[in-house]
Amino acid sequence: QLQASGGGLVQPGASLGLSCAASGAISSRNIMGWYRQAPGKQRELVATLSTAGATNYADSVKGRFTISRDNVKKTVYLQMNRLKPEDTAAYYCYLMRYGDPRDYWGQGTQVTVSS
Repeated sequence: QLQASGGGLVQPGASLGLSCAASGAISSRNIMGWYRQAPGKQRELVATLSTAGATNYADSVKGRFTISRDNVKKTVYLQMNRLKPEDTAAYYCYLMRYGDPRDYWGQGTQVTVSS
């Protein structure tokens, strides 16, 4: 189970942090991360981070967003800086465990960037 938190309403240029805590066994080898979905659009990758430390960012967030994780706490974080209105979306936490064909999703947390 994935529990996300930290969304909210901010002005353009502001910063916001998201966190997502996993419960239960998540495997010693996994990928955790974030996707987002804006109204009327498909869900898209934001950033992922593997247990080995490999990161993957969407081009639209490179240089502004930073993903990190605490493997002991089984928690992944997303620090979002210089937010833009186009970052407005529901953000979903993601977990993929090596050897498990299923993808796991948390509930969405809304991020709204508006003046």
